[in-house]
Amino acid sequence: MTKAPKKMPIIIALGSAQTLGFGSTLYLPAILSAPMAEEFGIPTGWAFGAFSLALVVAALLGPMAGARIDRFGGRNILTVSSLVFALGLGLLGLSNGMIAMCMAWLIIGAGMAMGLYEAAFATLAGIFGRGARGPITGITLIAGFASTICWPISAGLEIEYGWRAACFFWAAMHLLVGLPLNRLIIPAGNDKHMAPAKAPADNPDNVRVKADTAVTPGYFTVPMILLAFIFAASWFIATAMAAHLPRLLQISGMDTADAIIAASLVGPAQVAGRLLEFGVLQRMHPLISARIAGFAHPLGASLLLVFAGPVGMIFTSLHGAGNGILTIAKGTLPLALFGPVGYGLRQGFLMAPSRFAQAAAPFLFGLLIDGYGVRAVLLTVGLGLLSCLAMMFLKTDTARSAAS
Repeated sequence: MTKAPKKMPIIIALGSAQTLGFGSTLYLPAILSAPMAEEFGIPTGWAFGAFSLALVVAALLGPMAGARIDRFGGRNILTVSSLVFALGLGLLGLSNGMIAMCMAWLIIGAGMAMGLYEAAFATLAGIFGRGARGPITGITLIAGFASTICWPISAGLEIEYGWRAACFFWAAMHLLVGLPLNRLIIPAGNDKHMAPAKAPADNPDNVRVKADTAVTPGYFTVPMILLAFIFAASWFIATAMAAHLPRLLQISGMDTADAIIAASLVGPAQVAGRLLEFGVLQRMHPLISARIAGFAHPLGASLLLVFAGPVGMIFTSLHGAGNGILTIAKGTLPLALFGPVGYGLRQGFLMAPSRFAQAAAPFLFGLLIDGYGVRAVLLTVGLGLLSCLAMMFLKTDTARSAAS
């Protein structure tokens, strides 16, 4: 048995790799879909549809990747994800039409199943067990700046050198930065740093109990279904807002400049919410902090419906802060409720519906805005409130109740 690894190098490595992963995948279509579609002579919606294929692949392969991490640890899976990302982005840069573009996104989707938050959270759960809540919060704090860092880079490369150069740049970054971070800093496996059956009382978070005593219920129980719905609803809301927020704010009565300023507050608000989770809310059960965060979007959106443009900044701040905390909850809630045993496979099942919701959100919410204007947020308000209701049915002893 070796000494448990230090948290900070792992947090910095995974956080940096996640920033690269999100910036070169989920945040890439917003910048490159239009120029790609223009060159290929296809509607921009088709380019976004190709990206949706990646989300579907990620949903289908997520449980398999999670189970692999449970068994062998996350280092190898995360390392392979860097190679797959590089391959997919390279092929995307070489694509000469719709079919080649779709094939490239399918490969990128496989990388997303192995290399984004779910895989990173499962890796941390394997290393630190129930002490992974702090590291999970840490990597989301770093990766929360993915859009802030990567959008300007992608846009600048596209303007100066074209969209293909942006794809090649991100492919190279996965090989030169992501690959070394995942391979050299992440510990080799889940079983190499486990502590004896009883963890020292003065250092509970830095070790993992080898014979974890947490009761681990099945993967298709009522609590699991509730969690899957909660996560899918939050991803739908977050993706719908990411795709349409400036337009929604303009329809509510804000001018273009003010709408962009208000929309830009989402990123800082997400980081502020995560800092709140890292500090004050860290003392609460993750379920309590998730319940509080779940009300943020419905409250802000309701204010927007009633008062329109003048409360746009309040709306975006509330939405961002709530979403920031709920992103952490996607990692900490399953860990707190069910324990670290089988965490990776559980995450794969929990997040599969979220990927489908994420794929559908831009199109469906866009149709609602076209038909109903600002009243389209009634859908996201309803989903948010249903999510909060579902959380009320979850208890801190859910795992034991489900297993008994």
